Amino acid sequence: MYDLVIIGSGPAGYVAAIRAGQMGLKTAIIEKSVIGGMCLNWGCIPSKAIMESAKLFNRIGKDSSRFGIDGIDKKALSFNWSKAIKRSDGIVKKLTTGVSFLLKKNGIEIIEGEAKILSSNSITVNNRTIDAKNIMIATGSKSPEISNKIDGLVIEAKEAFKDRDLPNNIVVVGETPVAIELAQAFSMMGRKVSILVPTENLMPFADIYIVNQILAKLKKDRIKIYFNQNLESTDGVYADGKLNIGESEIPCDIIFNAKRRKAIVPESDIDIKLDNNGYIAVDEDCQTNVEKIFAVGDVNGLSYYAHIGSAQGMHVVNFIQGIKQKLDLKKYPLNMYTVPEAAQIGLTEQEIKDQGYDYKISEFPMSANGKALTEGTMEGFVRILSENKYGEVLGVQIMAPNATDMIAEAAAYMELEATVYDIAQTVHAHPTISEVFMEAGFEAVDKAIHK
Repeated sequence: MYDLVIIGSGPAGYVAAIRAGQMGLKTAIIEKSVIGGMCLNWGCIPSKAIMESAKLFNRIGKDSSRFGIDGIDKKALSFNWSKAIKRSDGIVKKLTTGVSFLLKKNGIEIIEGEAKILSSNSITVNNRTIDAKNIMIATGSKSPEISNKIDGLVIEAKEAFKDRDLPNNIVVVGETPVAIELAQAFSMMGRKVSILVPTENLMPFADIYIVNQILAKLKKDRIKIYFNQNLESTDGVYADGKLNIGESEIPCDIIFNAKRRKAIVPESDIDIKLDNNGYIAVDEDCQTNVEKIFAVGDVNGLSYYAHIGSAQGMHVVNFIQGIKQKLDLKKYPLNMYTVPEAAQIGLTEQEIKDQGYDYKISEFPMSANGKALTEGTMEGFVRILSENKYGEVLGVQIMAPNATDMIAEAAAYMELEATVYDIAQTVHAHPTISEVFMEAGFEAVDKAIHK
């Protein structure tokens, strides 16, 4: 009998497996497709690789002369999707090979096949019954598919980063940061891009202040947005290179599906409770209604971020071992790989209002930061929300080229329940982008130095 059997090898599953192996638990991981799951193989990693290629291409075209670089013929520049994909594939292979090595190094048995849960302590896969003291469901999620009868028109997430001819008119469907990321990447490659948003707003979970900044950026980049347009099928709405949505006629050669993802729930002979949105319902320790069966990552609907899935997986392993911790999702950063990047942690301003805090906002712009000016990356800000009585930091929001890295400093402040006085007294090296934290801290306490 295994101490732990994990269904799914994405960031939630494989990190939990490695942690379990390190703690001496006899562990197996069941994977029906490829090690690393969506994130490593066709999600987080390849999308960031392509985004970096697009950003470099865009910057060479826009900024080379301004930075004193002559001799570049902008008319001769073109984006080579095939070469960018080849680079991305190499990164993916390196990382997935590394994960497989770590699983084996820590004594994790890898079982290929599709799992079915038989009871609270047994699973079947490939006509083999596996007994386990604990079961962890880490099967992830996928976007609802768009029905389509035209070959090559709709590209689902799993096929997004493949070698193909990239046409001129691209439509992205979705409301998540992934949809915006794709739209901006294609736009920077010189394509004409439209976004169909199934809901009335973008970026679930993001503070409305960040959302509005991103909307302004998309408008500036001439990316057209159509709200409340949940494209479920191309039948009857697509003809002659155009999507006819309501009163809008949208040029369209290809559609990328980046809709908000839904849980992939494994087959089961026992009643594992789902919430109203079809995710597996869990308690504060990610345990389902069935004792000793846990659900982590996308499948429980608490978050769609890989690092939060990993944190949940490690929390469950510690819980199994009797280590008591509080899983506070508000202390985990939310990263959005837009241009510029956006990140936040803690409470949003609306949540702060709803909870009745007496609060203040201190903000410092990147345009007043010396390092940002030298790099030519002046878009963005750091925004600290703190309560007035003691100055405790309630939330932090950042827009900057490296916001997804910078938010880690805010995470440390939140974990230690730091105040704006602590931030103001933290000396930051000059010149660095991170100085904006200190400036925003001073702004909260009294006045920023360079503002």
